[in-house]
Amino acid sequence: MFLKQKSAARGCCFGLLVLSLAVFSTPLLAQRIADKPPQPLRGVGIDEHLGQTLPMNLVFTNARGEPVKLSDYFHKGKPVLLSLGYYSCPMLCPFVWNGVANAVQKLNWMPGEKFQLLTVSFDPHDTPELAAQKQTRYLQSLNKPGVPDSAWDFLVGDASQSKALANALGFKFHYDQKQKMYAHTAAVFILTETGKISRYLYGIEYNVKDLKLGLLEASQGKIGNSIDQLLLFCYHYDPNAQGYVLFATNVMKIGGIITLIILGFFLSVFWARERIRHRS
Repeated sequence: MFLKQKSAARGCCFGLLVLSLAVFSTPLLAQRIADKPPQPLRGVGIDEHLGQTLPMNLVFTNARGEPVKLSDYFHKGKPVLLSLGYYSCPMLCPFVWNGVANAVQKLNWMPGEKFQLLTVSFDPHDTPELAAQKQTRYLQSLNKPGVPDSAWDFLVGDASQSKALANALGFKFHYDQKQKMYAHTAAVFILTETGKISRYLYGIEYNVKDLKLGLLEASQGKIGNSIDQLLLFCYHYDPNAQGYVLFATNVMKIGGIITLIILGFFLSVFWARERIRHRS
């Protein structure tokens, strides 16, 4: 009888052990499964190539059906805000372009004068006609009368050219045969006038301050006024925050300079009054 009770106790303990392992290992297994991206998203993402120069000899076709080189949009003393996507995209790409349009709309700079907007399709089946439709739509969404068509150009090209551009940017996308759609990341790229990658902005909504400071930084101060230069001095880009944040040291420097100027003013007034008092 005692042996049977002992055997039953062991069986009960073993059962509890198995049950506890099942309960506590399930979240770990689920976490491992969750950490593994779905098949269509594998190999999709961005590897930042800050400071690298894009291949300027790439050839595309603009919305008017004209062949253009990537270099045609650079060396004009203006930074370039570039986005990649495809024109039949049902969701993510329009969100990105709407985000760009909304941010640019709030800027007090005119695209085409201070900076260049450029969108390139990585779908080789996209046509200049489809690019023209997108260009018309998003130029109108800027709500900036007088902006030229060339201020935001939409390009198409063959797979080798768009792939070379994407590789240079570190932009990795994947075509899902089952869904007949491209999987890709939401981001835009700020480039210098020579085609160097200056900044990556992520998401589908772009902070106006981040966009302005990013363009100002890429232009090396060639666009914007003195106040804009002061803002750039006070802010620096934080990769963790994925945006521009106040740089405390520089803010303190400016505060110290302002304090000295104010102190100097009051001392000058005090000394002037003292000289007048002694003369009288």
